[in-house]
Amino acid sequence: MAEENNNQYVALARKYRPQNFEDLLGQDALVQTLTNAIKNNRLHHAYILTGIRGVGKTTTARLIAKAINCIGPDGKGGPTIHPCGECENCKAIAADRHMDVIELDAASKTGVDDIREILDGVRYKPVNARYKVYIIDEVHMLSKSAFNALLKTLEEPPAHVKFIFATTEIRQVPVTILSRCQRFDLQRLSVETLVNLFEKVLNKEKISFEPQALQMVARAADGSARDGLSMLDQAIVLGNGNINAQTVKNMLGLADRQQSFAVYEKLLEGDISEVLRLIHELYTNGATPMLILQDMIDITHLLAKVKILPEFINDASLSETDREMCKKLCSAPISILSKIWQMLIKGVSEIQYASVQIDALEMILMRIAYSASLPTPADLLKELKKKSTIIDSVNSDILQGKDAIAESAVVLNTTADLVKFMTAKKQPLLLFAIKNDVSFKEFKDGYLHIAVSDKADKNLVLNFRTFLEKETGKIWKFDIDYEPLGETLAFQEARELDRDKKNISEYPLVKAILDEFNGAKIETFIRKSIKEAENEETDDFSAGAILNENEEEE
Repeated sequence: MAEENNNQYVALARKYRPQNFEDLLGQDALVQTLTNAIKNNRLHHAYILTGIRGVGKTTTARLIAKAINCIGPDGKGGPTIHPCGECENCKAIAADRHMDVIELDAASKTGVDDIREILDGVRYKPVNARYKVYIIDEVHMLSKSAFNALLKTLEEPPAHVKFIFATTEIRQVPVTILSRCQRFDLQRLSVETLVNLFEKVLNKEKISFEPQALQMVARAADGSARDGLSMLDQAIVLGNGNINAQTVKNMLGLADRQQSFAVYEKLLEGDISEVLRLIHELYTNGATPMLILQDMIDITHLLAKVKILPEFINDASLSETDREMCKKLCSAPISILSKIWQMLIKGVSEIQYASVQIDALEMILMRIAYSASLPTPADLLKELKKKSTIIDSVNSDILQGKDAIAESAVVLNTTADLVKFMTAKKQPLLLFAIKNDVSFKEFKDGYLHIAVSDKADKNLVLNFRTFLEKETGKIWKFDIDYEPLGETLAFQEARELDRDKKNISEYPLVKAILDEFNGAKIETFIRKSIKEAENEETDDFSAGAILNENEEEE
């Protein structure tokens, strides 16, 4: 741990900054690689460290500088993965005052002139250390010309120079730079790792705490040790030397975890009135709409993960409340959780752009509560397949003569019956060909006398017969004439449509509309019987037109 200043308070993030690789948390791959490199004398000339803020990039860079420059307490040691922390090099690097370890903040010194100052000093050997180390933080902030100036030296630096770069935006670093460096991706720290760190720090500081409070801070830190320790500092001051869950909850503006699960439970049940009541209660107690929504997203992910990986319910990162509620709500299917997840994620942007965020949150949750119990597309497909199986079974019985009542339902005595039947059976192409290339001379159930156009498809009659016999379960007799067609069904339909349009256009209201809008014409309309019109909520014109038409016929 860093040296303490007895005259001035030092923030926990600085006071407990790792001073050796044993204190570096969650970066096992990096430590193992450096250990092997030092052991085999295969130190690279340039390293680039990337990761989120507060994960330890600059700290790691300083540790590497110490490891390769440590000379041991007796002054005779070589590079080591366990720097002594006692020699002058280790102390000077830890205090950020070593003249051979140069740190540059690329966020404030982005120009080519700043890089040239570095390059001018590269050719000179170190004064006290074994290697001259250049640590450039936020390297992605360098200008294009600065990167270009660095390229040649970075590719072939003197043997006594090491470069260590740190960045949170690895994608903004040119590939030409990346190709000349060994890259290490520093991992986010897990909630469990952060909680263990906090416990260690608080025990050393002799500060009492509630485990649930540390869980909250660890989750809010999002994998960053520095962020977590800074929040811990704030919680200590707010709680007057004592850290409890309620203090941390108020500090972070978090929703009560148990209440959040209660909201989620009511969402799954579709009880929107109770959802709104609980949301209002959370909002009144200080939880922001965005934090409530994020809590819902977190719970959705947690339930889905426990659903897929049941053993995760015993993970150390979960509180007892999380475990109990997961057991209670784990019956929710993945399909429902996935649907809720999509709506919650979409709701993030809705809340951001809403003028009143709590109203937006309520609308999002109302939408979820309404749709959570609706069947998914997969459920609908299964239901349709189930119904299809039942229908196929009934049709099979019809063909085998097992159900006389069902058999009597498939009786075709007119062309109107035929059109309706083929439409129901979803045969649009065959029906179109029959309407346009066939005229019916005689039609009764089981017998057809038709004329077929010489332009018709040669398989039309065969396909027509096959369809009828398969769908009705009986043998059909056909008499076929190949001669000029009489009136086809298509011609009859067109003539009836024209007649109906003409009749409708004589209604006073329709006539007035056509006169008012010059060039307007009737394209289509819906036929309804008086019984249908009486059973539906129709407008005055529709009902009136139907009644007038039938009164004239009477």
